[in-house]
Amino acid sequence: MNRLAALAILLLTSCAPAYAPPPDRALSPESTLPPMRTFSTSGSSRPTRSNAEIAQDFLDLSFRMESGRNLPIMTRFQGPISVRIAGPARQSTVQDLQSLLARLRNEAGIEIALTNASNASITVEAVPSATLQRAVPRAACFVVPRVSSWQEFQVARRTSQVDWTTLTRRDRAAIFVPSDAAPQEIRDCLHEELAQAIGPLNDLYRLPDSVFNDDNIHAVLTGFDMLILRAYYAPELRNGMSRAEAASRLPALLARLNPGGQSARAHGESGTSRDWISNIELALGSGNAAAQRRSAAANAVRLSGAFGWRGARLGFANYAYGRLMVGIDPPTALAAFRSADAAYAASPVMAIHRAHVAVQLAAFALSAGDAQGVLAAVEPAIPVATQHENAALLATLLMFKAEAMDILGRYAEAQNARMDSLAWARYGFGSDALVRARQREVSGLRPDTNL
Repeated sequence: MNRLAALAILLLTSCAPAYAPPPDRALSPESTLPPMRTFSTSGSSRPTRSNAEIAQDFLDLSFRMESGRNLPIMTRFQGPISVRIAGPARQSTVQDLQSLLARLRNEAGIEIALTNASNASITVEAVPSATLQRAVPRAACFVVPRVSSWQEFQVARRTSQVDWTTLTRRDRAAIFVPSDAAPQEIRDCLHEELAQAIGPLNDLYRLPDSVFNDDNIHAVLTGFDMLILRAYYAPELRNGMSRAEAASRLPALLARLNPGGQSARAHGESGTSRDWISNIELALGSGNAAAQRRSAAANAVRLSGAFGWRGARLGFANYAYGRLMVGIDPPTALAAFRSADAAYAASPVMAIHRAHVAVQLAAFALSAGDAQGVLAAVEPAIPVATQHENAALLATLLMFKAEAMDILGRYAEAQNARMDSLAWARYGFGSDALVRARQREVSGLRPDTNL
């Protein structure tokens, strides 16, 4: 029973944002953790889907809000875009923002740079997470138009000033991120919110290769995202353009920007029903009753099958259902995770999705004392998590690997994996206390530690 309880805690928190005091920038004298590791600046691969499909994605992302409200016209910034950080910021946040801006320049062709000027196009301001939650419940971070500070937002909230549908062009915006989150959580917010500040405002659950998706699988902007942003700022498009006008320009535009997409096969992904989205939102809402959340997740699985979906949405519905069933019915939870893994295995585009599921499968294997099963789950996922720059996921996978190596008596390899995991965990989870807590959750699944 102790192992099942620990398993339930681990699985239910494995994708939750980790809020904590700002992490140590250097090891404190009493700390035994290795120095924090971070990812170097990297690029992304080109999307592999067809341009016809990407054109539909562009239109649905650019002319609709997440709420389902239509946007009458396209809006974007004119000329160079400047970004400033308001107030003090951690070194990791500044570095992550600089890396992101460099990628936007190099991969999306957008003229965007960091500035100290008070009249910057976009302001990034850190605010305590509790304050953010009171203003916008369920949002770890968010972006608002026509303001440049938290104080200005407080005055303008609930007015048309911060209504995206009233814009005719973008002149300024503010991104609010949690000041007390782990470095990775802040970086993830920068990627998603800056992309929406300058580009599309919608999220689509059908997208397997994008941060423009509420499943939170991707941590940083992908090749698909960069192509969308490059198209968004292409000279063929302009402020005030209607959906029909944009649609008429996109085929030639995408052929120019992404010639490989002209011959790529379309996957035929249809739109996502509001009923499915409502069930997923209910299942993921931590403030809802547990039984209600489980029922909603089961409904999302059923609807996925009824609509004939076989990719990201079917996988995510099963993944959510499995996480909610761990402490109630472990065999059902395991079956759901295996179904999620099978759905995600349909395309290499969803390798990072499978890496998230690998944590869940490894937890079941470790709780059964199956070291080889743990390694079979995590070893293929470790390079995937590295490639997708997800330190929290990478650290957790390495923790499982270390436990499996211990069981097999491969102690030197276990120690190497454990030290690597702790270095990545400092970036992924933040404080020493949260790093140690995750380490205890994983090690607590081993049968010999619960006797």
